[in-house]
Amino acid sequence: MRLFTTTEAAEYLRLKERKLYELVAEDAIPCTKVTGKWLFPQSELDRWLAANLTRPKGMQAAEPMPIVGGSHDPLLEWALRESGSGLATLPEGSETGLARFEQGGIVATALHLHPLSGAGDANVHALRGHGAFADAILLAFARREQGLLLAPGNPLRLNTLADVVRQKARIAVRPKGAGAQLLLLSLLKQSGIGFEQLDIVAPPAPTGPDIAQAIRAGRADCGIATRAVATGLDFVPLTWERFDLAARYRDYFRPPLQGLLRFMATPAFAARARELGGYDVSDAGQVRSAP
Repeated sequence: MRLFTTTEAAEYLRLKERKLYELVAEDAIPCTKVTGKWLFPQSELDRWLAANLTRPKGMQAAEPMPIVGGSHDPLLEWALRESGSGLATLPEGSETGLARFEQGGIVATALHLHPLSGAGDANVHALRGHGAFADAILLAFARREQGLLLAPGNPLRLNTLADVVRQKARIAVRPKGAGAQLLLLSLLKQSGIGFEQLDIVAPPAPTGPDIAQAIRAGRADCGIATRAVATGLDFVPLTWERFDLAARYRDYFRPPLQGLLRFMATPAFAARARELGGYDVSDAGQVRSAP
């Protein structure tokens, strides 16, 4: 959580410090006092600004595009198509999708974030720790198995990231901010391995299937992706992760997302998850975090 001093908060809000002190005295602005100094959490200031926003009579808030952005996932892509929800997909990576969602450009975003240090639920924290998402709801889509994708037969005998470094294996990576890239950085830190020790294949692969194709084509020896995209390749499991959908509370109740959620409760959805492999959809559609 970022904390502003009085001077920083006044500059952030484009107010004079005197006016800021008046708001504090009137209990009209979120703040806290620590060791005699007033501090202002940025996330709370963002919520305060949003709550006090006024629009001319008859002016409606801009409607987001009927698109689910964020991370790519084969099961999600299939479900959007088969559900008849009318929602399209725009896979750009977890952090990019979250930024586009914050700006109001898309109706929902898919994310699988990973902390670089410590534990905790990174997806939940990303929404709860940001005032711009005060009205956002987090929905479970699936738990996914992530691991090393390898050439058939695993010719280099790669079972860990330490093996990747030791064998000087060429590793295909995802763009900065993609969930799989955050996972790679997290696993490297846990293993005490520096990113610079890897033999990176350029350019970054836009999606998991692109990593799989790089390995099939012989341009890379390995890469991190889900079991679902490992068709025809060897797969060494590394971890299970949360893959969730974030949407605004108002949009959650509207037909497109409700149509997708209904479809996620069908036997066809569960069967497709089993067919692809590496999914646990037992809590699909459940609310994991709400305003």
